[in-house]
Amino acid sequence: MRRIFIIAEDGDKAKKLTLGLTQNGFVCSMASRGEELLKQVAEQSPDVVLLTLDGRSGDAARLEFARKIRQEKRLPLIALMAKPALASATVSPDIDDFIVEPPDINELVLRINRLLHCSSGAEQTESVKFDDMVIDLARCEVSIKGKPVQLTFKEYELLRFLASNRGRVFSRDVILNQVWGYDYYGGDRTVDVHVRRLRSKIEESGEQTFIETVRNIGYRFKGA
Repeated sequence: MRRIFIIAEDGDKAKKLTLGLTQNGFVCSMASRGEELLKQVAEQSPDVVLLTLDGRSGDAARLEFARKIRQEKRLPLIALMAKPALASATVSPDIDDFIVEPPDINELVLRINRLLHCSSGAEQTESVKFDDMVIDLARCEVSIKGKPVQLTFKEYELLRFLASNRGRVFSRDVILNQVWGYDYYGGDRTVDVHVRRLRSKIEESGEQTFIETVRNIGYRFKGA
């Protein structure tokens, strides 16, 4: 069973959320705040982390937690955002998706399952290889010259999509639809930000170029 770690203030809304996810087959655990959050995540070994952003001062601490968890684990993160938080929201590379509170439980389950799709399906029996890079689709891991590359969930998804379609050029809009989903509210600058971060990790030595920019169109993974 899939495990969900929820970071939210204890209350009726959080209990309703937990109940709805439990009824859909997830195992849920919840915490509100504190320095032990990373330790709890390590102990619970969740598949997805949900965190609430309400537009108040506590958001900064939760976003800092998201940043730290990216440094230690590559877990998909979904933000549950109160409407007041939307006005001041910024694109964070540490957040993979978001949904406005109170969430429709069916929509939330769909978003969770979409983020987890890389752990199931026929493609998991294969690997994508190009020069010194190996993308292990079964384990969602990337290595270059045998050394692991630490990527966020969305960075991995972006790389997997481009590398699986090597040589094909994709516009930013197509990449947004394929990697973030057709209903993603962010602009195409999100793609540029993630490509830049991804390049800094997989092309760090400058010895190899994997992702090419196609002027006025978008991006492609270098052809054979």
